[in-house]
Amino acid sequence: MPLLQNKTIAFGLLLGLPIAASASVPALAADTPPSVISVAGEGSSSIAPDMAVLNLSVVKVEKTAREALDGNNKAMSDVLDALKKAGVAERDLQTSGFSVQPQFRFPQSSDGQPQPPELLGYQVSNSLTVRVRDLSKLGAIIDQSVTLGVNQGGDIQFTNDKPESAMEAARKDAVADAMRKARTLAEAAGVKLGNVIEIREDGPRPQPVPVFRAAMMKAGADSAVPVQGGETSYNITVNMSFSIAR
Repeated sequence: MPLLQNKTIAFGLLLGLPIAASASVPALAADTPPSVISVAGEGSSSIAPDMAVLNLSVVKVEKTAREALDGNNKAMSDVLDALKKAGVAERDLQTSGFSVQPQFRFPQSSDGQPQPPELLGYQVSNSLTVRVRDLSKLGAIIDQSVTLGVNQGGDIQFTNDKPESAMEAARKDAVADAMRKARTLAEAAGVKLGNVIEIREDGPRPQPVPVFRAAMMKAGADSAVPVQGGETSYNITVNMSFSIAR
């Protein structure tokens, strides 16, 4: 009798194996990731700039570092005073670089032997970043700065003090663009577009606009430098994922 009981228990275990295996199939299916459609949408909005950022530098070269520094200090002080009188606020003036560099000449020898360098003098450079909020004064500010001693720089970046409205419009365009692409892909694939699973925005990218540039700035003292602000463009990219409806 004990032998028969053991066989009955073993047979019952064997019968239970297919049931357990079949019960695990739905669990594996539940772990399968949902089918999705992922797209990137681009949006852009352009507005007229209301501010310009200038980079101006005074560079002086003299026999001694003291002479170069004194000449540079005088010129930069005159420039700062003129900018303040033109209405540029203290908060919009920032020193962005300063250096004192010896200037050498490396003579060539007739016998091919290296010659010691000759000290010619010293160069002192003082750089200034200026935010101009009244663009109607921009040309005159550049002209006067050059007259007072600015002799390097001239890069201008046109921008906006508060670009939020343009960025908001660019975001809406980017989302609409992504949804159009997703609908097109779903229609082409013969499936139905489901709900939004994820939206991720890349950072806004203000695009460069035409600027006035010069390695050595020169302008006539009797007229303001002509400048045009154009438009500032703000581009935004969004990445969106949609489920495929079943």
